[in-house]
Amino acid sequence: MRLAGKRALVTAAGQGIGRAVAQAFAREGAQVLATDINADSLTDLAGDRLSTRVLDVTDPRALQAVAGDHAEPGSAFNVLFNCAGIVHAGTLLDCTNEQLDAAWRLNVGGMFNVCRALLPAMIAAGGGSIINISSIASSLKAVPNRFAYSTTKAAVIGFTKSVAMDFIGKGVRCNAICPGTVETPSLLDRIATQARAQQVDVDDVHEQFVARQPMGRLGTPAEIAALAVYLASDESAFTTGAVHVIDGGWCN
Repeated sequence: MRLAGKRALVTAAGQGIGRAVAQAFAREGAQVLATDINADSLTDLAGDRLSTRVLDVTDPRALQAVAGDHAEPGSAFNVLFNCAGIVHAGTLLDCTNEQLDAAWRLNVGGMFNVCRALLPAMIAAGGGSIINISSIASSLKAVPNRFAYSTTKAAVIGFTKSVAMDFIGKGVRCNAICPGTVETPSLLDRIATQARAQQVDVDDVHEQFVARQPMGRLGTPAEIAALAVYLASDESAFTTGAVHVIDGGWCN
């Protein structure tokens, strides 16, 4: 098992990419704490190597409570998978101050809270791997009507590189995964919302998303999870500060 002996925390593990990653980590031998703000989404995730906890990553006190429970070297996390995020649809002119603040607070601030709370114990235990979900829609590629999302996901890339540089001498690696369009419950919800707004069929909007993918299909959460397993494992021990594009050729 590629992650035997690892202890991992996964945020936004209730569905989509986060859930696939939590399950893949556990299958590969890690002890996983799967967290989500939605308690109902975690009810069927428990297993031999997988426990759950309701967690709001925008609440620093909640993260400090997790840190207190995992402060000793034998219980400290050596893998952090930061997946919690929100997608706001619209241009700069469509985005309110409140919506931009919400995107910053979750997409960037959530990662800040997780790392600030849990990184000291990771360092004390000898280091580990931090994996942050960014996006193709960031500093890598302009995507229409994704102003707040792209702005904050570009910040995640800078966040990742900064953490990687600052703690490379402490045994901590930090990498970003930049997916293209992945078929998740969150995406399907946005497709349904867009279809209602345009007064068109949901399948037509779905096809619009597929049509922009050179590979002719959307990605799957399992494909993102496979990359996450590699970045969490010792196989990627020489990899840090890297931006890993996994987008079916969309960014080419």
